[in-house]
Amino acid sequence: MSLQLFGGAITADAPASLIDASDLRQVPDTQEVFLFPDSSISIVIEVLQKVEPTDFADAVKFHFDSLAHDNSAASSQVFAVTTLPNDRGDATPSAVLLSGVQFVTKFNRTTPDQVRILMALYRVEDKGIDLVVTFNIPVSSQDGGAVDLHGFDVAQQQFNAFVRSLKIVDFSLFT
Repeated sequence: MSLQLFGGAITADAPASLIDASDLRQVPDTQEVFLFPDSSISIVIEVLQKVEPTDFADAVKFHFDSLAHDNSAASSQVFAVTTLPNDRGDATPSAVLLSGVQFVTKFNRTTPDQVRILMALYRVEDKGIDLVVTFNIPVSSQDGGAVDLHGFDVAQQQFNAFVRSLKIVDFSLFT
């Protein structure tokens, strides 16, 4: 299904079963958050001010490190950074993709959850904006929301479809 983000200013292909987190809790205006109904996987789409690193690989790593800090991650590791060129002919920037892992202790537990992070950065240079898409995929967790290897593979395929299809329809969102 085609997901309408930020009032339709951005579209992307996503599973039809996603739950809009704003139906459950307050979500900042600069974010769209979606939850998977059968696991603790979440998708966060954020409109952020462009960060300092001018190298796109360094910029996506900066966003990953910021997420690790915000999550109070005990440790984190980047596995790979690649570029996904936009060859569709529209004005959506190419995406810089990152895969990594964070070990996050939640809710006063002693054992950290292992959360695989799939992240995409779309830098909108002329607007000074970093559009960041993050799939948070728990692969071990204390609350039972983790996915097995097959579940991770499915989530990775959904991430790939999401970031390949993401299209910025209305750039006035960023003004």
